[in-house]
Amino acid sequence: MDILRIVLTILFIIDCIGLTIIVLMQEGKSQGLGSIAGMADTYWGRNKGRSMEGALVKATRVMGILFFVLALVLNLNF
Repeated sequence: MDILRIVLTILFIIDCIGLTIIVLMQEGKSQGLGSIAGMADTYWGRNKGRSMEGALVKATRVMGILFFVLALVLNLNF
């Protein structure tokens, strides 16, 4: 069981570092003054799910869920 705990701890550390990097790579959610004038509905705004920003959001969700699952598993006393 010690080997499993070590492997999970290493995965947890890798996930923490990766999650930090991905969050720092994302752009801010504020649209600036362009959203007031109605310029937020551009080609990039409509196809955000297919862009790199969309991929970063999906990766953040997956790594966030993995973070919580690993944290719960590592806190179990087995």
